[in-house]
Parts: sequence; structure tokens; C-alpha cells
Amino acid sequence: LATHEAVGGDVSAEEAVHELDTARDLVDESLELYEDGRVENAYTAARNSYLDHFEYVEIPLRVRDESLTLAVEEDYAALRNQIEAGIPLDQVRATAIEVHRGLDEVERELSEPGLAAPIIALTYAFTILFREGLEAVLVVAAILGYLEASRNTQYRGAILRGVGGGVAATVVLFVIVTVFVRLAPVQRELLEAGTALVAVGVLFYVSFWLISRLEHRRWMEFVKAKVWVAATTGSTLALAGVGFTAVFREGFETVLFYQALVSFASGLLPWVIAGTLAGIVALGAIGWVIFKAGRRIPVRAFLTTAVALVMVLSVAFVGNAVRGFQEAALLPVTHLESLPDLPIFLAQLTGWYPTRETLLAQGALTLVYVLGALWTFVVLPRRERRPSSAPEPQAVAAEAREQTTV
Repeated sequence: LATHEAVGGDVSAEEAVHELDTARDLVDESLELYEDGRVENAYTAARNSYLDHFEYVEIPLRVRDESLTLAVEEDYAALRNQIEAGIPLDQVRATAIEVHRGLDEVERELSEPGLAAPIIALTYAFTILFREGLEAVLVVAAILGYLEASRNTQYRGAILRGVGGGVAATVVLFVIVTVFVRLAPVQRELLEAGTALVAVGVLFYVSFWLISRLEHRRWMEFVKAKVWVAATTGSTLALAGVGFTAVFREGFETVLFYQALVSFASGLLPWVIAGTLAGIVALGAIGWVIFKAGRRIPVRAFLTTAVALVMVLSVAFVGNAVRGFQEAALLPVTHLESLPDLPIFLAQLTGWYPTRETLLAQGALTLVYVLGALWTFVVLPRRERRPSSAPEPQAVAAEAREQTTV
């Protein structure tokens, strides 16, 4: 955030953000007062939020985005009118959430993303696509290798058609889910928080390298069994289904992760697209190395790096999920005044909000990852090095080849 850059009307970005923070605090105070039955004080807080603070940035905002200015003004007017009319608390809270959302949009409009936030957004997008795409590439490579080894290369076309169908289905699913998220008759914050929470659960499941390795082995055994049955019966449709499943399985997870990322990367969509394109290029290069050049790649190094970044991503997602539930009034909000606020772009991408609830959630997940990493990379290797349980040299060599090559 360029804090001293003027945004218009002799207002610096730093001053604008400060006024918007105060405006948000007064909206929250207004809601609390209304809940306590102090209607007149609640009305005064809502009015002061608008007149004394939002109007401070209204002039530079109107020059940049007239429609956003009018939308926030209308939300403020609705909030004051509802408080004055004494309507039910749930309706007032919903309008206050709309005001908060509008103020966030204003901050994004008047702020510069800086350098760190775009790099993080690009890295997240690249990591998601690369990690899921690499898994699909490895599975398809194993299927085609199995067909070649079993002298059933005539079925390669069926497998590749299934792969193409899996890619197309993933794109269609992304479009459908995007439209649903925009049009669903569900509170937006609640929907985004729920999506992020599901994404955290899936990311948590695939994060640990040991779990991923064991799950990958079971998955490959299942796929090879399906290929063997389909090749034995000569069913091209069944083989196409195997190729489709191999890709769409990863594609489904990718759609889920991207929906969560896009919802928390508002204003940084070009960088998300850039990361996606970079991931496509990287996967294309790896696919060429495997399929055309017939070379091996350091799978373990790639996946370990990707999984580490995925862990960071899931910690950010859980912070945003808790924040969404707080905005939907499903979780309490305990502000920690001693901790700093981050610029809005960085706050969205890192999930950092100085409240006790968000930080406890992020800290707990981080602790689980640290303990899991110690168990996976320190405790288990020491156990495996014990003489009583040492595997045969041939098994060690085979295991190393499986972990590091395709």
C-alpha cells in the first residue's frame, strides 16, 4: 500500500484507510447499540460513520467510481432508516454487512496493491494448478506407461479422449460454480466462508507428504486395475472413463480451491490469471518432458515444495473463513488492539485480521502442520533407520525410485 500517495482531494491513501477503519468501527458500534435497545445512540453512530468519516473520502472516490459511491451511500441510508424504523435486528445486521462490504470495496479502489500482494496472489494460483495438475499428469503418464508395457497401445486414443473430456468438464464446473456463487440466495460472506472452510479441509488432507504418498499409491492401484479390466474386455468407453476420472478428480479440487482464492483476491484477478497461465505453461513443459522426451523428473522435490506452499495457503484460507463467519455474526469478534492491521490486499491473501478468533484458528492449524512435519520428517525417519526394522536394500532402492521419478 502506498500510504502517502494522494488519492484525490488532498487525501492521502493513509488518511483514507484511517477514515474507513473508523467508519467500520462506528458501524459495528451502531449495531451493538441497536442490539442493546439504544436506538437513538445507534442512529447517531451510523450517521457519524457516514458524515464524519465516509464523506472524507467520498470526493476522491466519486472521481474514480461514481457507481460505487452511490451504492455505499444507499447502503448507509438504508441502515439509518432501518434503525430509525426499529425493524428486526437480523435485517439491520444484514444491511450493516452490506455497508462493510462497500467500505472494503472503497479501500481496494483507493489503495494500491503494492508488490507483495500481487506476488502472493500469483504464487497461490500457480501452486494450486501446478500441484493438482502435476498429480493428474503423473497418473496419466502411469496409465499410458502401463498400456505400453502390456502392449495395448491401441487404447491410447481412448485414454487421451477421456483426459480431454476431464479438462473440459473441469472448465464447465468452474463456470457453473462461479455463476452459482454469484446468484445463490445465500449471504455472500457465509457462502465464501463455507467454501473456504471446505477448501481448508481438503487442503489439510492433501498437505502432508506421507498421507499424499500413501493415498497416491492406493489411487494408482485402483486406476491400474480399472485399466486392466477395460483393456481385457476391449472397452474403449471404459478406458476413456479412466482417463476422464484421472483428470476430473484433480479438476474438482482445483475448482474448489480457485473459488476460495478468487473470493479472497478481490482486485487482484489479473495476477491470479497470470499465475494460472504460468501453471499451465509449467505443466505443459513437464508433460512434454514425460511424454515426448521420455525423461524422469524429480517428483518428490516438486510435490514437497508445492505441499509446503499449499499449507501456507490453507492457513490463509482458515483465517478468511473465520473472518467470514464473524461478518455473518456466527462467531464473536474480539479485537486485539495491540496488533497491527495489514493493508486490505495483504489481509485478504494472508487471512490476517487482528482478532482473537482468527489468530487462534490460524495458530492451531499452523501448530498441527508443524507437529505433523516433525512426525513425518524427523520421528518416522529415525524409526525407519533402526536396525531391527531396516528394510532390504532392494526395497530401499525401489522406494527411492518411486519417490523421485516417474
